[in-house]
Amino acid sequence: MKNHIFISFMTLFLLFTSLTSSAQKRNIAIQEVESILLNQEKQWNSGDIDAFMEDYWKSDELQFIGSSGITYGWQKTKDNYFRRYPDRATMGHLTFTIIKTDQLSKNAMMMTGKFHLKRDMGDAQGHFLLVWRKIKGQWLIIADHTS
Repeated sequence: MKNHIFISFMTLFLLFTSLTSSAQKRNIAIQEVESILLNQEKQWNSGDIDAFMEDYWKSDELQFIGSSGITYGWQKTKDNYFRRYPDRATMGHLTFTIIKTDQLSKNAMMMTGKFHLKRDMGDAQGHFLLVWRKIKGQWLIIADHTS
């Protein structure tokens, strides 16, 4: 009887430890992605579009969906940022608000949120949905729908 109780206890302990470990890894991954986004906010606010773009997937398969449709490719997306925001006044001061981050798998995340650009020329704001993938150990945005 004591052996049976001990084995049951150990089984429950191992199961709990395994579940806790998985939840902790998940939380760490979500915190990592959210931290990257907040770092992008700082890069934007320092006027550094080049640094801001480093967290996007450097691939022709990157998707950016905005008011003018779908843009494919990292370079084209970067070029569009420079075209739309040619100076600090146009860039304004960016604030992100993360609404929800879901870990879809070990290497995939989906994040929804809001952005607000405070500018003298008039504020801009909207929502975004980002799809993140862990590629070669680094979380990168592979799809961005901002409206």
